[in-house]
Order: sequence, then C-alpha cells, then structure tokens
Amino acid sequence: MHQPYEEKTKHKADFRIKYRFYKPEEGGRMKLPYQGIRFDFWYEHPENKENSVFMIWPEFEDEEQDLILDQTNPVLESGTARMWVISSKMREYHRNKIKVGVLGYFFEARRVAECEVIEIIGLLENPTD
Repeated sequence: MHQPYEEKTKHKADFRIKYRFYKPEEGGRMKLPYQGIRFDFWYEHPENKENSVFMIWPEFEDEEQDLILDQTNPVLESGTARMWVISSKMREYHRNKIKVGVLGYFFEARRVAECEVIEIIGLLENPTD
C-alpha cells in the first residue's frame, strides 16, 4: 500500500496535472506504471534547459480524484496526478514558473507522458528550506 506523500511531508502537494501516457507506438512505455513511480518532470519555460529534468514526482489519482493507494494495479492511461517538488530548496525556483496551463512531460530516459498543470495547490506556501 502506498503511503501518501502528504503524510510523509506534512504539507499538501505542490500542484495537480492532467496527464496522458504515450502508447508504445508513440515512443511510450510497454506497460503502464504503478503508484509510487518516481518519474522526472520537465515543463515548458524559457529558463528551463531542454535536456534538464526536475525531481518533481507524481502521485496518481483515480477517476474521482482520490489518491490511488493500491500499488498492485497500474495507474490510468490518462488522468490526474498530484505533483511534489522533492527538493524544498528548488520550490522557490518553480514558484514563478509553474502556472495553470503550463505543459510538461514525465521522463525516464525519454518522454513517456505529456502533462498540463490544472491547479496550483501548495506550491506558493510549502516550505523552501
């Protein structure tokens, strides 16, 4: 069973996204991932270098936007996820760049999913130290 990041960190997620995993013929994964996977994340912003990625990890939600706790079944092919900036020191860098509507991608040696920021949750209030 997945332990929610909110329990571990004692604060809310930084933002939410909607995502879609690429199909294998689009260069995506052969199998959908499970809750707890630690994809790297990249998002479109002029200051972000194309080949650099960030430790911003997803925590996937079900169709009702409830957190998926079961780690024995793959996540949805498309849906929503809560996003967590793992290094609190990097949160300051992302605060004025991540906005609703920003496009991003999950990475594992290549892009495996496309994403769009749909809600800012705790990014502006969560700790930066």
